[in-house]
Amino acid sequence: MNNQKQQKPTLTGQRFKTRKRDEKEKFDPTQFQESIVQGLNQTGSDLEAVAKFLDASGAKLDYRRYAETLFDILVAGGMLAPGGTLSDDMTRTEFCLFTAQEDLETMQAYAQVFNKLIRRYKYLEKGFEEEIKKLLLFLKGFTESERNKLAMLTGILLANGNISASILNSLFNENLVKEGVSAAFAVKLFKSWINEKDINSVAASLRKVGMDNRLMELFPANKRSCEHFSKYFTDAGLKELSDFARNQQSIGARKELQKELQEQMSHGDPQKEIIAFVREEMKKSSISEQTMIGIIWSSVMSSVEWNKKEELVTEQAIKHLKQYSPLLKAFTSQGLSELSLLLKIQEYCYDNIHFMKAFQKIVVLLYKADVLSEEAILKWYAEAHLAKGKSVFLEQMKKFVEWLKNAEEESESEEEEAD
Repeated sequence: MNNQKQQKPTLTGQRFKTRKRDEKEKFDPTQFQESIVQGLNQTGSDLEAVAKFLDASGAKLDYRRYAETLFDILVAGGMLAPGGTLSDDMTRTEFCLFTAQEDLETMQAYAQVFNKLIRRYKYLEKGFEEEIKKLLLFLKGFTESERNKLAMLTGILLANGNISASILNSLFNENLVKEGVSAAFAVKLFKSWINEKDINSVAASLRKVGMDNRLMELFPANKRSCEHFSKYFTDAGLKELSDFARNQQSIGARKELQKELQEQMSHGDPQKEIIAFVREEMKKSSISEQTMIGIIWSSVMSSVEWNKKEELVTEQAIKHLKQYSPLLKAFTSQGLSELSLLLKIQEYCYDNIHFMKAFQKIVVLLYKADVLSEEAILKWYAEAHLAKGKSVFLEQMKKFVEWLKNAEEESESEEEEAD
């Protein structure tokens, strides 16, 4: 008799017990949505209670996985289908941003709800920015009132640094621009932003993301002019924004002009042609002579490769500036332009250390070439100089200024004798 225990037959194949963390959960926002909607229906329009509910729910619900669903509900009351319409088959709530009162105070209270939520659950920050970008692309799917509320909320969030100004890229979408949706939305957005902070906050945020020169893109190509932009936003009560855009446009134009001048000088174009070109640009862009002399100086000094040795650079600068003195003379017909040029020279010699000892020689050269008058030099010396390198440059100029004063006194006494 076989004492060994007979083996029981087994089913083919083996079953392994999978660990919980290895199982991939199916993406199903239904239950999540029901929990959020139920909570919002219970808290109603009490935004303090809403903030507390959202704070507590983050411990039980998967905010990380269903961030888009969460933000869709808080903004629109339910999950949004592509284009901005609410999904039909889902539970929704009447207590959301789009059904709230259309005023700044209410929007500020909603901004606080989002702010508290993101401060508590930091990982939602990126998802929230993505949500705002998406909502801006869906603007055509929302009513005018819904757009206004979203614009006010976005302006407040931007003012308080809760989101980056890069989200405004969505407003440059061709379809939104073409139908005038972007410009109308921007009016409400910038109004609430400036109301919350000021135009400096707008300027700093736009510069940070390289969008300070892109505001014209809120309009179709055929309306993309400084005049149209200025009129549109000034009429809407946003003169500060139109002034900012005009200033940015002007800065951009000056940079282009400086670049063009440098190229003309590098190619060795005749100075008569350069002078004619500059006069035309001044007329076209309403640039004053004081501003233009600064642009010309920068162009002249940038059109050459300077020697790195201090003792050689002065000689090189004198030779170069002597060549371009007729160009500088053509745009220093006013005392203020001469002073502007002197300040530019002082700034340049201070910022470029190899030129520190060249300042006096440059000024004397330009005096002899009739670019700078003795009145302008004496005024600069007495009161109009900058703080940059002041002691060094005033010491350099001391003897020449004394000579000028003596020459002036001699001239006056000669005139008196003649009388």
